[in-house]
Amino acid sequence: MAYFGNRTINLLNLHYAIHSIAMTGGGAFFAAYLVKADVPIPGVFASFAAILIGRFLIRPAILGLAVRYGMRRLIILGTLLNACQFPFLGFIHGPGLPLYAMIAIGAIADTLYWPCYHAYFARLGDDDARGQQIGVREAIAAMIGVVSPLLTGILLVTFGPQVAFGVSALAVAGSALPLLYTPHVPIVPTVPHAYRDALPGILLFVGDGFIGGIYLFVWQVALFLALNQNFLTFGGALAIAAVVGAAAGMVLGRHIDDGNGKRAVTIAYGILSLIVVLRAMATLHPALAVTVNALSAIGNCLYIPTLMAVVYTLAKAAPCSLRFHIATEAGWDAGGATSLLTAALLAWFHVPLWAVLLLGLAGTAWQITLLRRHYAQRDGAQPATAT
Repeated sequence: MAYFGNRTINLLNLHYAIHSIAMTGGGAFFAAYLVKADVPIPGVFASFAAILIGRFLIRPAILGLAVRYGMRRLIILGTLLNACQFPFLGFIHGPGLPLYAMIAIGAIADTLYWPCYHAYFARLGDDDARGQQIGVREAIAAMIGVVSPLLTGILLVTFGPQVAFGVSALAVAGSALPLLYTPHVPIVPTVPHAYRDALPGILLFVGDGFIGGIYLFVWQVALFLALNQNFLTFGGALAIAAVVGAAAGMVLGRHIDDGNGKRAVTIAYGILSLIVVLRAMATLHPALAVTVNALSAIGNCLYIPTLMAVVYTLAKAAPCSLRFHIATEAGWDAGGATSLLTAALLAWFHVPLWAVLLLGLAGTAWQITLLRRHYAQRDGAQPATAT
């Protein structure tokens, strides 16, 4: 299996796996816990939008740091700062200083981490096994997601938020260890046309961010409310979803690498659009909400390799992969903040969440158009190869 032959990617996937213990555990409870902690629903959406706006504003500073210290050190620093935001969650009781501190730390940590992580993965990954390498990563995260949300729900109910989110913080911090054995990748001070050439990636991430704001955060709130704000039931619903989606990403990842990108887009985004509609229908029906959330895992494992195989390939071919991802992450923040602020405004005017969820269809239409165009060019230019 060629996609296990890249030692650095294996270490990055190990890092991602440990990181996922927290992201599919404590991280998946962020929005739900804020609702339980008496933050108004419009305020929950606005809080996540504030993180994205903060990321957008401070991101230009990343380039100078990366030139001086390299991408690997910034990924490690971003990982450790990400761990620092979890303890603040346990002290949130409505809007106040702990919430604002979590927003500020989250914005800084994400700004350091995600552009460098994506650029690093793009630079050191293999184009001919790109979809499978991403599929393996997402499948591992999905399998970890079977246990971590159940554990987080139990810890929240039994020991309280300080312990539950403290465990998540330790997991995130521990995920930095595999990165100590990955290579240093320097960034040159100047690269002509680096940002101009990132435009296709920016447009894709605008759409991805718009979908993400609705598909991730609004749905977390809608699912939590549908399950009567029960942490154990919520964690169980996330675990069931992880069981269903564990293998789907690897299957489609190989499909992409074999030169079937346009078909992969149709499958992934067709399922994603169906899930958006089903989620809107499920907001008042707990059993249906759990079922749809399980189906969502299939959508996630199909959707992410389909998108990121394109983005990572574009990044590796770009004059500078880090500058490419600095620009594309700005697109994600713009799209995500737009959808979340729209959701906050609609919730403020008491528009039901099922109607807010349907906004995600606008993002899927955007992505289908862009991705089919890209895969048509790529699949037509390269003969299909078996791996």
